[in-house]
Amino acid sequence: MKSKKEIRDQENTERLESTIATLESFKENKDLPRVIRNQIKDIYDILKEEKNGSISVRAANAVSMLDSLTQNRHMESHIRTSLWQVVSKLESIREQ
Repeated sequence: MKSKKEIRDQENTERLESTIATLESFKENKDLPRVIRNQIKDIYDILKEEKNGSISVRAANAVSMLDSLTQNRHMESHIRTSLWQVVSKLESIREQ
């Protein structure tokens, strides 16, 4: 039987992987302005690199960066909405 910590860690990992997959699709999307793709790539890299800290630290850093990114007035509304969904997933990643 898994402990609560193991279950939480598995849930956090699944959320992180889902978020990374979403960001990967955006960073490859040539319809987005390059400046936005580059910012998404930076966020993607932070989430992928384990040397950037624990999952919860990486998620918190990414949330901060995404918050700034979603304020970009040149961003299409459907992309902004998708990024807010990413923020929501990242905010649910916690460490206890």
